[in-house]
Amino acid sequence: MAPDGEEQDVYVLGVHTAVKEFTGKVIAIIHRCNDIEDKWIVAPEGIDFSDEEIAKQVYFQEQYFDYVIKR
Repeated sequence: MAPDGEEQDVYVLGVHTAVKEFTGKVIAIIHRCNDIEDKWIVAPEGIDFSDEEIAKQVYFQEQYFDYVIKR
């Protein structure tokens, strides 16, 4: 559970179709410095993304927040 009392938010990278459920590996965490919620970055087993690739793929939402990518 996330600090806001809801289920943890996750960005699933490396999957290009909508999914109801997904099993993968947490490869990073977006830590929002100006918000209470962190976001998990999950990818299929065996696939990794650089910090730059992660930032590019989550920009659409994270552009509004001050954040760091933690490994």
